[in-house]
Amino acid sequence: MSAIDRPSGQQTKTDESAFLKACRREPVPHTPVWFMRQAGRSLPEYLKVREGIPMLESCMRPELVTEITLQPVRRHKVDAAIYFSDIVVPLKAIGLDLDIKPGVGPVVADPIRSRADLARLRDLTPDDVSYVTEAIGMLTGELGSTPLIGFAGAPFTLASYLVEGGPSRNHEHTKAMMYGDPALWADLLDRLADITSAFLKVQIEAGASAVQLFDSWVGALAPADYRRSVLPASAKVFDAVAAYGVPRIHFGVGTGELLGAMGEAGADVVGVDWRVPLDEAARRVGPGKALQGNLDPAVLFAPTAVVEEKTDEVLDAAAGLEGHVFNLGHGVLPSMDPDALTRLVEYVHTRTAR
Repeated sequence: MSAIDRPSGQQTKTDESAFLKACRREPVPHTPVWFMRQAGRSLPEYLKVREGIPMLESCMRPELVTEITLQPVRRHKVDAAIYFSDIVVPLKAIGLDLDIKPGVGPVVADPIRSRADLARLRDLTPDDVSYVTEAIGMLTGELGSTPLIGFAGAPFTLASYLVEGGPSRNHEHTKAMMYGDPALWADLLDRLADITSAFLKVQIEAGASAVQLFDSWVGALAPADYRRSVLPASAKVFDAVAAYGVPRIHFGVGTGELLGAMGEAGADVVGVDWRVPLDEAARRVGPGKALQGNLDPAVLFAPTAVVEEKTDEVLDAAAGLEGHVFNLGHGVLPSMDPDALTRLVEYVHTRTAR
């Protein structure tokens, strides 16, 4: 399927947006802005509509997903919406016994530790996540010319949750499998690449204008281990959705040493956290890619003048890039003042207006 086969002109409506132009490394009217975890967390309207509803259940209610996804677009005037979901949704959809525990994160009842456990990772079908198709149909109707970004967790990060049984600081079980049983590890990541690809395809076919692959924990790896044990699975995901013609974004945390290899995985845009200046990140990634990032989220707690000064540093470092999407170097923090985000969007738009 190509871009022209996608639903009812959605790509045509969003094609000239500043966000998609930046992803394609084309001239933009201003630097586009969106934030990871912008759909909720710090917004009082989000906390109100989510009250009493568990996280995973909220991801399966199309009307609620639509409302939450739209909230930051209304409030902050960001240049793109990010679909409200969670990286473990496709794993839950194929029947794994897991939950998202407040203050902890995803917890897996029976971790994947053996080859026999792989049988639990069946293929994902569109019917497993029909609520995603419904929600994106509702969203694209509301968003009009504002692009919607679909997203999924990358194979390594999903594998880490599955093998550890939950969040991990040291990833000892994960690395023990990766080093100790590389054949099992490769098969696990390959299976997860298929599930992730299917999840992204559902979102694109429903009308998402771009997709982002989140590899939240991959910064725990050395470059050689990433290339040997992770890059092939991530590349498989990007290859699987290449024919749709939508921009593909790749983001991880603490990945300064991995930027070159992550760029090789096949994304059109490489996300950069706050630890590496964007001009240096561009050197590491190499030509032919747009970059996304990378203001330290903690800066938003400083006075407005400081936020603007640090934002100028990011924009100055991005001045020579082929394409730049402004974002934080990680997600919006729950205690962040929403008005600080609104001011930041306006500042970037005004500062970069051409």
